[in-house]
Amino acid sequence: MTRYRDPACAYCPPAVRACRQGESEARGPGFCPGKVDPAAQDRARARYDDPETRRIAQESARVEAEGYCRWTRVEEVIQFAKRMGFKKIGIANCISFEDHAYVLSGILESHGFEVTSVACKNGNIPKEEIDLKDSEKVRPGGFEALCNPVAQAELLNTHGCELNLVMGLCVGHDSLFFKYAKGLSTSLVTKDRVLGHNPVAALLLADSYYSRLWGPDKPLKPPKLPPAGRSRS
Repeated sequence: MTRYRDPACAYCPPAVRACRQGESEARGPGFCPGKVDPAAQDRARARYDDPETRRIAQESARVEAEGYCRWTRVEEVIQFAKRMGFKKIGIANCISFEDHAYVLSGILESHGFEVTSVACKNGNIPKEEIDLKDSEKVRPGGFEALCNPVAQAELLNTHGCELNLVMGLCVGHDSLFFKYAKGLSTSLVTKDRVLGHNPVAALLLADSYYSRLWGPDKPLKPPKLPPAGRSRS
């Protein structure tokens, strides 16, 4: 008998995926979340009793159903915000996305929303202030402003943004923004300068053009079971 310590949905065969049919208990693999940690699922399910959580989940599902394969993500954002009754939307953008933020701000305002936008370099903090060396800059030899997602979050919090849209913040910087933002937040654009901000392309080409992604323990063929997070008894 194999017992799993961690959920491993990524390894569920396409022909199974029993949760879609409500059959996880009967047909799900041993690494299904409900079989590995039913207590955590129970705790999560109970959170939907919270009125705000329930409403967010309801409106998200309604937007998903109505706009499925028809609405762009920008349209989904607009519809979700309207259904939630939000009035003020924040934009936390990479400074390289200023032109896109300008267009997005205009679109949102055309739907009656108030918009507050803050670029990542706000505060013009030198990178040396957090003990980064000149050699650790993108362009050594001169002033380079620190990306400042904590201030982005604080400013959008202070100015009453009910929904925040993250546009192109770097890995880790977006994590800090989510950590400190008080309003609901969602990613509109995920930065990937190499792939035209389409990071899933690296996964689609992981066995060909981007084979360099694999580490030294690459399996010879896709594993049928999770390689870690399990114990036998």
